Amino acid sequence: MASATTAAAEWEAAARKTLVARKPGFGLPTACPTCLPVLLYLRMSQVPFDIHVDSRFPDADHIPYIEFGECVAFNNENGGVIEYLREEKIVDLTSKHPSVSYSDVLSTKAMISTWLADALQYELWLANDGAHGSIARDIYFSDLPWPIGKVLHWKKIRDVKRLMDITKLNAAEKEEEIYRKATAAYDALSTKLGDQSFLFDDSPTDADALLLGHVLFVLNALPATSMLRSYLQNYDNLVKYAEDIKVQLVEVGSSSAGSASSDMPSSSTPRKTSSSGQSYKPKPKAKKERTEEEKKARRRTKYFLAAQLISVLAFLSIMGGVDGSELDDDYDVEYED
Repeated sequence: MASATTAAAEWEAAARKTLVARKPGFGLPTACPTCLPVLLYLRMSQVPFDIHVDSRFPDADHIPYIEFGECVAFNNENGGVIEYLREEKIVDLTSKHPSVSYSDVLSTKAMISTWLADALQYELWLANDGAHGSIARDIYFSDLPWPIGKVLHWKKIRDVKRLMDITKLNAAEKEEEIYRKATAAYDALSTKLGDQSFLFDDSPTDADALLLGHVLFVLNALPATSMLRSYLQNYDNLVKYAEDIKVQLVEVGSSSAGSASSDMPSSSTPRKTSSSGQSYKPKPKAKKERTEEEKKARRRTKYFLAAQLISVLAFLSIMGGVDGSELDDDYDVEYED
């Protein structure tokens, strides 16, 4: 990350900004529930940007991130991309609401980022003994070779269980608590929204980006059997709120706000495309030494790949003597050959 002054100057000077996200799916410009709010935030801010799909890091927590000039804002640093842009006074939708208490916005965001985010994580990885696992696999692991994808999927399920402190003994109690909190959050947010266009008056804040990303993902990606989706559909104003935004910012924005590319070799390689479809070609310049941000990104790539390789090898070594049916019975992870 750069200093506030440098970052703001880089943002203003950058001819284009590039959002690096996971691939599209389910009728959404990105099928990733973490990437979608960032994309919506940029479109609400009317920021012109390109979308680049990076499939090299299946479940890495630094995605999404945004590149502008020599700067990179990662999801797993400084509170995430949206918070970074707001803190550095680069893009701040909430500042357009001087009459709105930021503590109100903050408490709303906290509800979305905890209760609703936890419920969505539970649905993707654990609900109904992993019955929705194919959705998570399509989002995160479908581009990987089958054995690696299966191992990483199993590892992610184990990590989510540990993060949520879910065991066989408390699974039913935890599920009840998760859905109770999600329903309470939907109820509070529905009341807050009322018949307004957005949560706070008639223009968006960063809380709207978070909520809309969540609602659009639940409605479009989760199956009809999803409990979370059924709870959400009880709140007509939340559903209408998301459907209106989908028409305005997702469907229209897909053809006008930015173009998509994939498999970026490195952050220093020119691969930006303008919204009109014309290639963006930077002026020829002398070869220069990589910036600290670029070096950091390359180190992240090496560390991530090394860590995933070690995880796969360790899994194969530890589980080598375990019958495959035992693993499937314990975690109920199903894959098609």
